[in-house]
Amino acid sequence: MSNVHTLTREEAAGRVMVALDYPDAAGAEKLLRELDGIPCFVKVGMQLYYAAGPAFIEGLKKRGYHVFLDLKMHDIPNTVKGGANSIAKLGVDVFNVHAAGGLKMMEAAVEGVEQALVGTGLKRPLIIAVTQLTSTSQPVLNDEIGIAGTVEQAVVRYAELTKQAGLDGVVASPKEVGLIKNTCGLAFKTITPGIRPAGADIGDQSRIMTPGQALDAGTDYMVIGRPITAAADPRAALETIIEELVQR
Repeated sequence: MSNVHTLTREEAAGRVMVALDYPDAAGAEKLLRELDGIPCFVKVGMQLYYAAGPAFIEGLKKRGYHVFLDLKMHDIPNTVKGGANSIAKLGVDVFNVHAAGGLKMMEAAVEGVEQALVGTGLKRPLIIAVTQLTSTSQPVLNDEIGIAGTVEQAVVRYAELTKQAGLDGVVASPKEVGLIKNTCGLAFKTITPGIRPAGADIGDQSRIMTPGQALDAGTDYMVIGRPITAAADPRAALETIIEELVQR
């Protein structure tokens, strides 16, 4: 049984962040034309941002898109403060940093945003911290990254630190949403990659759920890339996901 109220189609679309994982603006624009009129979020990651730059983000915002800028900042506090300041001025709706950067780094991101918004009238973006990548398996966490304990323990520890720093939520696997909400409260946002519709290729993800399962788990937003962008008919693929969410 779902733990959320029945969603309208518009609400369901607003829970989906379509990953514009393209090498240039032309590829992204082609997908946007195919999805025109569906009120979903769009996620711009490193590949597209480094190719198309801030002007592409500004263009998306002028056209009314909700934008998640996924650059996963992880640096010394002063550098992240400056980066967050610049990102906030672009008018994005959500951006992220790595929780592994620590408390002072995350607090610096908040400071950078607050300074950027003074006198601008811009809405404060959600500031989200990455806990563990959904490609991180138990052996990778323990043997390669060098963090002891389970993935779930590492995720919850980072989520608690993120909340302490004054951020709005975390990026995590849908499998950890329940733990995060129980620890940090229902208002603490979760953005979940690792979403794969039933029968879809898992690819490089290791901790996954279907869209409906992720919604039932209590996630706020779900990032979905290749199941939509690599589909023969991306619009139909997104509509099918939205329908699955509406029917929960």
